[in-house]
Amino acid sequence: MKLKNETYDLLKWIVQVFLPAFITFSGIVGPSLKWDNTELFMTLLGAFTAFLGTLLGISNRNYKKEDN
Repeated sequence: MKLKNETYDLLKWIVQVFLPAFITFSGIVGPSLKWDNTELFMTLLGAFTAFLGTLLGISNRNYKKEDN
């Protein structure tokens, strides 16, 4: 599956900037507001972010292979 450059750039921004910032925000605000299961939420979201980052890395590598 090929992504448009705009789609890839948006997904990359979400995975590299937004999700890590959101995890940090949740980790600071969650305990302050006594949210239940804050650590579990952060763990799951961090794992999902790593999963998406891996998929984007593989997609990037495959794209560069085809480009050469």
